[in-house]
Amino acid sequence: MKPATMRKVRQIHNYVGLFFAPMILLFALSGALQTFRLQETHDPAAPPPPRWIVWMASVHKDQQPPRDQPKRKPALPPGAHAEPHRPPPPPSQRLLSPLPLKIFVTALSIGLILSTLLGMTIALTNPLTRRISIILLAAGTTVPLLLLL
Repeated sequence: MKPATMRKVRQIHNYVGLFFAPMILLFALSGALQTFRLQETHDPAAPPPPRWIVWMASVHKDQQPPRDQPKRKPALPPGAHAEPHRPPPPPSQRLLSPLPLKIFVTALSIGLILSTLLGMTIALTNPLTRRISIILLAAGTTVPLLLLL
């Protein structure tokens, strides 16, 4: 490819990356949190998850902020089980532990966040493109927020 074409490709890559960087950060973080189901309450007696995690999960999964508070299941009387007790499956039918994949997905999210932040830093430290970089970051933050309303 010609040098002029490569410059144009890098410029387009820079602009597209800056516009989508705020949402890449949001989705990478919310995806990592959802990997461990931090937006859910597993124990009816436990306090609800933080609202910001529930908000991020709702935007990530449903493309809208939560409309009302999540309904909590009523507490069961002591000794009662939500589901009937089932014996564990035989060893040949047991699933592999999801923990290694959860750790990998979390590392992937951290890598994506780090890469995005580094790209933003590179773009913002270039004095020739700093103004357009700030405009694109602001637009990439504002447009999705307006679409959520």
